[in-house]
Amino acid sequence: MSGPVFIASARRSAVLPRRGAFRSLEVDALAAPVMAACLADAGIEGDEVDEVIAGNALYGGGNPARRAALLAGLPDSVPAITVDRQCCAGLDAILYGARLIESGAADCVLAGGVESFSRAPIRATRPLEPDQEPEAYDRPPFTPWPARDPDMAVAAASLAQAMNISTDRQVDWTVESHRKAFEALSSDRAREIVTIEHMGWDGYTRKLRPAACLRSRKLAGAEPTGILAATTAVEADASAFVALMSPRLAARKGIAQAMRLTDGCSRGALPELPGLAPIAATSRLFRKAGLSERDLAVAEVMEAFAAQAIACVDALRLPETIVNRGGGALARGHPIGASGAILAVRLFHELAKERPGAFGLATIAAAGGLATSVLMQRA
Repeated sequence: MSGPVFIASARRSAVLPRRGAFRSLEVDALAAPVMAACLADAGIEGDEVDEVIAGNALYGGGNPARRAALLAGLPDSVPAITVDRQCCAGLDAILYGARLIESGAADCVLAGGVESFSRAPIRATRPLEPDQEPEAYDRPPFTPWPARDPDMAVAAASLAQAMNISTDRQVDWTVESHRKAFEALSSDRAREIVTIEHMGWDGYTRKLRPAACLRSRKLAGAEPTGILAATTAVEADASAFVALMSPRLAARKGIAQAMRLTDGCSRGALPELPGLAPIAATSRLFRKAGLSERDLAVAEVMEAFAAQAIACVDALRLPETIVNRGGGALARGHPIGASGAILAVRLFHELAKERPGAFGLATIAAAGGLATSVLMQRA
C-alpha cells in the first residue's frame, strides 16, 4: 500500500456451532450489532461511512451486506456490497476496504464478514427436464475438474501426508488450541466480543484431552492420515467487522490507538492442496513489505484443519509462541465467510498488547487453492 490505512475499531460476535444459540438469526441480525459496536467504538456517525463490505459464502445471494447495514441503522445513502471468496471472504472484504481508502475513493469503510451455517439455504441444481427432480448438493464445485476438486477433508489428508504431519501432532495442536482459548475465556473479552442473544463467549471451547481427540470419528475419505472430527473446525455461526479510516479522518476523530493495515496479498496455489496457499500469499507479502517471520510479534493463522495450520506454520517458520495466542478456529468453529474477519479482529486485540511499531500477520486459505494474508502494525 502507498499510504497508511487505519483500523480504528474491531469487534466480533461469539462463535457458536451450527444449531447453537444463534440458530434462529439470519445473517443481517447476526452482523448488525457488531457493525453498530464498531461504529460506536470509533465515534463514527452513520453518514460518515462511505462503503460497507461484507464477506459471505453460504447465503445464496441477496446482498446480505446491504440488509445488515440497514439493520445496523446506517443511512439509506450508504452503499453496501457482499463478496465471496469462501473462507477468505471476510479478510478480503477488509483488504478491499483498505484499497478503497488507499486509492482516495473513501475515508471510512466498514468491512468484515458474517456467516450462518444454521440459516444457510438448502442448495439444489435445477432439473433439465420437467419430469426430473432438483438435485440437492452440499457445496458448489471449486474447479472445472472434479479430479482436482477434492473434499476438504481429503485435501487436508493429502496435505498431512505430503508434509509428513502425524495424527498425534494434529491432536496435540488441537488440544493446545483449546487450552489457549479456554484460558482466554477468563480474561476480559468485553472489548472484542459483542453480546448477542445473551452470548458473549465462544461456546465450543472446552478442556480437551488427547484421548478424547483420538476417540473422535475419522472423516470420510481422509485416510491414510486419519483426519479426525476433533482436528477439524466445526461449522459455526458468527460475524466480525472492523472500521477502516483514512489518516485524514483518523486525525479528525483523534484516534490514537488505531492499528495500521500496512499491506495485504491474495494468491492462488494448487486447487487439490488449498492448505498450501497461505504459504504463497504470506511469502509474497513478506517480500513486498521487506519483512520476515522474525519481524512478527503476533500471528493469527486459520485452523480449518490442524494439519493445514501446522503446514503453514512450519513452512513459514512462524514461532508457535506467537501463533493464535488466544486459541484458533479448532477451539471456536469455522463460520466460513466470517473466519478471515475474525482473524483480523483477534489480531487487532492481540497486537494492542504489544509495543508501538510491532507487526502482526493474519492468513487464511480457501477452497479452490486460494489464500489471503494481511499485515497489521500497532501505531
